[in-house]
Amino acid sequence: LKVVVFNKHDFTWAEELASQVSESCLKFLQPEWDKSAIINPLLIDYIQQHSEWSLSIQIHKYLQIP
Repeated sequence: LKVVVFNKHDFTWAEELASQVSESCLKFLQPEWDKSAIINPLLIDYIQQHSEWSLSIQIHKYLQIP
């Protein structure tokens, strides 16, 4: 399960979606690229407090590959 986080309300949505998948499902939160400067600190803090979630990033964006 991957949820793109655009604002802090997306964490609630992510948890709602996570409740619908099996416990063995891998769960990822990914910052929306254009909001990453604002969202990244919130996302990292959330993941540190909720270890069932992992960080997903768009590597191609960092490498500037279209």
